[in-house]
Amino acid sequence: MKPEKSAAPPSVSNAPSEGRGGVDFDASTDVLINRNDETRQPLSRKVPIPSSKVNPYRMVIVLRLVILCIFFHYRITNPVWDAIPLWLISVICEIWFAVSWILDQFPKWFPVNRETYLDRLSLRYEKEGEPSQLACVDIFVSTVDPLKEPPLVTANTVLSILAVDYPVDKVSCYVSDDGASMLTFEALAETAEFARKWVPFSKKYSIEPRAPEWYFAQKIDYLKDKVQPSFVKDRRSMKREYEEFKIRVNGLVAKAQKVPEEGWFMQDGTPWPGNNTRDHPGMIQVFLGHSGGLDSDGNELPRLVYVSREKRPGFMHHKKAGAMNALVRVSAVLTNGPFLLNLDCDHYINNSKALREAMCFLMDPNLGKSVCYVQFPQRFDGIDKNDRYANRNTVFFDMNLRGLDGIQGPVYVGTGCVFNRTALYGYEPPFKPKHSKPGFLSSCFGGSRKKKSSRKEKKNSSKHVDPTVPVFNLEDIEEGVEGFDDEKSLLMSQMTLEKRFGQSAVFVASTLMENGGVPESAEPEALLKEAIHVISCGYEDKTDWGQEIGWIYGSVTEDILTGFKMHARGWKSIYCMPERPAFKGSAPINLSDRLNQVLRWALGSVEILFSRHCPMWYGYGGRLKFLERFAYVNTTIYPITSIPLLAYCTLPAVCLLTGKFIIPQVSKRIHHSPFNIINFTSVFDSYLICGYDFRSVTLPVSGSYPSFFQSSQRVFWK
Repeated sequence: MKPEKSAAPPSVSNAPSEGRGGVDFDASTDVLINRNDETRQPLSRKVPIPSSKVNPYRMVIVLRLVILCIFFHYRITNPVWDAIPLWLISVICEIWFAVSWILDQFPKWFPVNRETYLDRLSLRYEKEGEPSQLACVDIFVSTVDPLKEPPLVTANTVLSILAVDYPVDKVSCYVSDDGASMLTFEALAETAEFARKWVPFSKKYSIEPRAPEWYFAQKIDYLKDKVQPSFVKDRRSMKREYEEFKIRVNGLVAKAQKVPEEGWFMQDGTPWPGNNTRDHPGMIQVFLGHSGGLDSDGNELPRLVYVSREKRPGFMHHKKAGAMNALVRVSAVLTNGPFLLNLDCDHYINNSKALREAMCFLMDPNLGKSVCYVQFPQRFDGIDKNDRYANRNTVFFDMNLRGLDGIQGPVYVGTGCVFNRTALYGYEPPFKPKHSKPGFLSSCFGGSRKKKSSRKEKKNSSKHVDPTVPVFNLEDIEEGVEGFDDEKSLLMSQMTLEKRFGQSAVFVASTLMENGGVPESAEPEALLKEAIHVISCGYEDKTDWGQEIGWIYGSVTEDILTGFKMHARGWKSIYCMPERPAFKGSAPINLSDRLNQVLRWALGSVEILFSRHCPMWYGYGGRLKFLERFAYVNTTIYPITSIPLLAYCTLPAVCLLTGKFIIPQVSKRIHHSPFNIINFTSVFDSYLICGYDFRSVTLPVSGSYPSFFQSSQRVFWK
């Protein structure tokens, strides 16, 4: 009340958007806020694109749709009877192209931009003299083969994570080595040692980016905005240290080229457990932690954990999706951050404030509870000027995903995504009832009417059960645990939870902690033992992992499937495009790598199309918005477009060989009228479609036409 009293009364000339008495409605959350209280203002804002830019684009879409309808009306009502098979193939192909175009265009109907307010985030959660209240974030880095994914690239990604601009005790980095390679293990040990010098240097001088390889490769004036006299000396020293670090890592790579016959041995003389990559136990090594591993200045470093899940013959390991689910369980046992960031081993943090950008959405009290993830665009280094392999994917990342952000949110693209852990556990978002304006009757008889409507809603909700939504949500669990209600305690029994999440009491207990964290009484040795248990091969047997929980199995492109399941439950996602790209990765540098990448995406989309999760029929009882479904359908059927495209491109050659055409001919009898030239022009245009050129043909201006124009088509071509 104090700021309201001190605020000056608004003048009559104030714009309506300024509100009354210092309050306003936030555009993204529709919540009444006090603009005079900085700590209660929204952390982000949805910025609709001006109508002057969007409406012309929408008009063009509608105009093209009308033209398509007229075109198909003509094509279907004018069949070519002497070439029905060719005509039918052409019409089917054209209809497919039209449907594909519609599925691609209409999800772009409501594009939006978003703004974040990092100063408000700090003001609300980082008060001076008090511990930071920012949420903990567990960061996942996945790698498989160190020969295809160089350890130096992975090391730069890890170093950029450890040096991120975020409270040290709130960051934990988990590196998944799905190939159980000793080279990756030793390279990570070298990275942990170098991080003791690199992290304080990068934070002291606020350098960008904080991946040393890309920082030292910049061709810019590094003295700009650096006023500390010791910067030049420290930079030279750090560059020398990094060159020595590269030599050590490259020496490990050269040594690993030739594998000894007896396998690798560790420094203590024991054999490396991962000598057999297909049959080895689970391995966890904590290199850096909150209690140990200080930097050169004596400050704490973020936690760095090496994880290699157990692999045995006869078990399905599900490739990357299985490795990510193992990381979810390990992180829940050891740190249990409420939010997760997953990165590929070649995607480093280019913007040190990327985590803060995501927290502006996920930690917003009004918006964050319904957000399942915040997706950042993919940006790449090393792309040639002309982008000959189309690695930038400009239309997809700069247009399509912004359009989806105005509907229900962008699709998950596999990397550079900050998740809400609750959404990964298969829970549905909190239900928000629609706001209705109270009328005269409701104000007089509000109590009974409200009770009646609530009973009606409860009855309807019990009737329509959504198969895509889990049987219970997080609020039910907490109420059942606290109140010990008979019905809920039966539903939320330990047996039910273990059947869903697996046979680990520690992990099941972590799923009930909405704000994350590990009990203070837990001993590190006991937690490590439990972490080894949750990455065992048989842990997921007879559970919902990969079906309703975590990364979803069943497709090479597990990212699309995982995001689709979350949207089907009613979650929303956010597309965040900061001015400085949050993450950057390595793009394919040759055609074969690019084609293999595109082929993998296409195969994954086809797998989803012919699975039970096909967007055309899955989850219609859920909360997936109609235009969002359009986008997912387009994502899964686009590889099929290659078949009608190939058929349509083959039709002209078939027409040439058979002498039949896919469009109707004009009448053979030609009358003398002013429209004769138009008729002949349409005929010539029609034959030009099939690849013939009639520019050498001359027509008489008057008189009777030569007889060969009325003869067969073969003579007419001559």
